[in-house]
Amino acid sequence: MRWLDPDEERAWRAYRRTVIAVQAATARDLAAIGLSEPDYEVLSTLSERPGHTSTLREQADKMRWSRSRLSRHASRMEERGLLRRAPDPADGRGCLLVLTDSGLDVLRDAAPRHLESVRRHFVDRLLPEDLRSIERIAQRLADVDG
Repeated sequence: MRWLDPDEERAWRAYRRTVIAVQAATARDLAAIGLSEPDYEVLSTLSERPGHTSTLREQADKMRWSRSRLSRHASRMEERGLLRRAPDPADGRGCLLVLTDSGLDVLRDAAPRHLESVRRHFVDRLLPEDLRSIERIAQRLADVDG
């Protein structure tokens, strides 16, 4: 086993503290308006898709969730009227997630607040060169399997 050297350990711990702090702050702000981070992720993704529709499989892959986990979450969102499910004509065992008008209204109300939260807890605390560095680093880390 290769242990982390002191520089590697400090960098890892700093990364983890940062991710946790920013994520907790933005999640808290979303919760104040009645949404979870996964709710917002699903709503915003559907809003950007043609017909405001995505397959459950595509959405689960995007979120790196299992289909069963997303299916349970989608059921709760469906109960709240944020989305509806429809049969997937391309996959008899799959389903489509479709953004409802109510879900779109909720997203339209939430988006400016979420943007303000992201600015307050992340963007406005960094310099332009910091943002470029984070983007570069994120691109290198994006393929966690590679």
